[in-house]
Amino acid sequence: MKTLRDVQIGETVKVVRLHGEGAVRRRIMDMGLTRKTEVFVRKVAPLGDPIELTVRGYELSIRKADAEMVEVE
Repeated sequence: MKTLRDVQIGETVKVVRLHGEGAVRRRIMDMGLTRKTEVFVRKVAPLGDPIELTVRGYELSIRKADAEMVEVE
């Protein structure tokens, strides 16, 4: 299982599944990270947190903990 945290800078991946429960999962979905969405990893901070993404034409920064809940292919 590959998660969004494992993706290298410059890669484009597709969201396969969201893990997590309740409010956490809902927050991730509200940010636009839903199934079959393409995600481009733009930057990763020097200590690895946060991760900057391009999703649906806008820039999004998420924490490593949230990135681990997004399964990609």
